[in-house]
Amino acid sequence: MSNHMRPDFVAAVRAAWAEQLPDLDTDPVAVVGRISRAARLLERATKARLAEHGLEPWEYDVLAALRRSGPKATLSAGTLTASMLVTPGTMTNRIDRMVNRRLVSTGIAPDDRRSTLVTLTRSGRTLVEAAAAGLMAVEQEAIAGLSTQRRQRLANLLHELLLTLGDDAPPEKATTGATPPTRRRPPR
Repeated sequence: MSNHMRPDFVAAVRAAWAEQLPDLDTDPVAVVGRISRAARLLERATKARLAEHGLEPWEYDVLAALRRSGPKATLSAGTLTASMLVTPGTMTNRIDRMVNRRLVSTGIAPDDRRSTLVTLTRSGRTLVEAAAAGLMAVEQEAIAGLSTQRRQRLANLLHELLLTLGDDAPPEKATTGATPPTRRRPPR
């Protein structure tokens, strides 16, 4: 840690480990601990902002995936399941709850009668668009203290980390309509 930075929670954790187990290598905590803690702090702010719109984070994730999918705002339940990293049973439950709230509708895929299609309703579209603007404001606040150059550097490092962890592009269509990029293995 450079001299000009204030200590954070993770620095205190590392210092405590160093005192109790001086031979323990806590270098990974400097990165992983901070990512985990940042995720929890951001999740808290995100939940609060979504609550203003009457949404849970998982509801927003489904609505946002549908909204990003293109003009028809329709994805298969299987695609949603894969992109949300949940089980099919969990996704079915979530879709049913959102149908009851009239945020999405469902139907049978014409080309595969075993597949359920999930479509964003007009009220779902209005809600997710309002919530997205609020979330972007939360995220902008979170990174406001970083210069543009540092934001890009951090984004690139996190991108490499996610690829290392096996996080490929989602199965949903990219918002640009382009084919998702193929996975490039980072150097080891």
